[in-house]
Amino acid sequence: MADEHVARVVREMLSVIPAGCSWLAPVTGADGVVRDFRIAAASGQDNDIYHRGTSRIDGLLSELYPTIVGGELWQIYLGVLRTGEPAKLADFRYDEKKAGVVAHSLFDVTVHRVLDGLLVWWQRLDEDRRRMRNTELLGSLGWSEYDLTTGESQWSPGMYRIFGRAPELGPLSRAQQAAAMLAEDRGLAETAWQTLDSGATSDVTVRFQVGPEVKHLRVLSDVVTDATGQPLKINAVVQDVTAREDSRTAIDRLRDQLRTREMTALAEHRLAAQLQHMIQPVPREPLPLPGLSALVNYLPARNTVQVGGDWYHAERLDDGRVMLAVGDVAGHGLGAANGMAHLRFALIAWLSIDVHDPAVLLGHLNHLSARLRLTGTAVLCVYDPATRSLTWGRAGHAAPLLGRAGAAEALPLPRGMLLGADPAAAYETAFLRLMAGDLLLLFTDGLVERRGGPALLPRVLDLLGAASGRPGAMPALVDALMTPSPDDDTCTLLVTVRP
Repeated sequence: MADEHVARVVREMLSVIPAGCSWLAPVTGADGVVRDFRIAAASGQDNDIYHRGTSRIDGLLSELYPTIVGGELWQIYLGVLRTGEPAKLADFRYDEKKAGVVAHSLFDVTVHRVLDGLLVWWQRLDEDRRRMRNTELLGSLGWSEYDLTTGESQWSPGMYRIFGRAPELGPLSRAQQAAAMLAEDRGLAETAWQTLDSGATSDVTVRFQVGPEVKHLRVLSDVVTDATGQPLKINAVVQDVTAREDSRTAIDRLRDQLRTREMTALAEHRLAAQLQHMIQPVPREPLPLPGLSALVNYLPARNTVQVGGDWYHAERLDDGRVMLAVGDVAGHGLGAANGMAHLRFALIAWLSIDVHDPAVLLGHLNHLSARLRLTGTAVLCVYDPATRSLTWGRAGHAAPLLGRAGAAEALPLPRGMLLGADPAAAYETAFLRLMAGDLLLLFTDGLVERRGGPALLPRVLDLLGAASGRPGAMPALVDALMTPSPDDDTCTLLVTVRP
């Protein structure tokens, strides 16, 4: 055994540890066989069932805890002392017959060999489990833990009670839970996943078919992550609120329906925004194009949770020319984002097979829009840096704005009907020769239109004219132009002609 100085240090350390632990020294007989264990150091008083704390020091286990002698835990002590291999005994039951002491206590015990003795740690389980069991029963509660790495789930007893499931069957799988959820509530589950994905705590009430009964379950869940922010597991507390739901008034139900719609709309907004960002990420820096410098910006509507169908494209063509495009699919949400994806990727495909004429491209986009049963607007421009010539066409879209030598104006409109309105519509192109220092602005209607408000086009023209011919004015101009619209998203593509 360690010398008295070491023992004194260990005693001081363990006496302030707020956990149940003891350092045991083996007591051997004349034959060298371990007969007992002496407590050489111990933690404070709150971690002993008798509240004896450090007064146990120098006491023998056979006298302090006589019921463990020769039992399973005693054999573990002897084994760890003999082999040096640590051991753990889960759900160790300690029985006591003295008055004034809990008759049956449950512990998790861990044993390590340290300094020729045993360091024993224990955690009291029975009282915590009793409190948890009573809390779950009183509140119709349960908890679950889902490991995202292994796919394994753990359920508390309350979860089995809520779902009417035998514990020996184990937790329901995710597929089984999804099958038990009422179909009309599955949008709420998607909302919960979107909320967790954002790092927030999810709180939803969904309905499950449990045997012949439909249960309303309130699910409060959050995500546990590692140091890098990678999700590891999902913890959830579930409450059976069926009785409360069944007794609620019609007004309460209407309020919850409105909240559900709002949450579903929020989930749709997040999905549409993610889709839109994947399809056309907005670059932070100007795009270097042959003979041009282009700056893209996108600003969502201020008063709506849904994403619009605004889109842009800027690309160097194989022959050295440049394609510039801006469009807007009618509507909001996933439908608009999906339509925007179809049109933008179709345009890219046609460009890849050398279809470059704006009128021809608009005709193709019109046929596609009619087939997809969507409507929208677009403006397409092809710029030749060798001659500084711009050929452009439009389909129901506002004309690009030209800033030159301190003034600005909208380009004259060629003929071009809304995309998807008439499959047989024809499109015209217009021609313009640009000059070094010119600013050309392609935009969607959120920039200049406000429902019931004043026209904003004069202000935009003033800002564009004032910035024309001034090197380095593009970033400040974009910031000045982009004021959020209450109802419409805004996408702008601002280009300047390089010398």
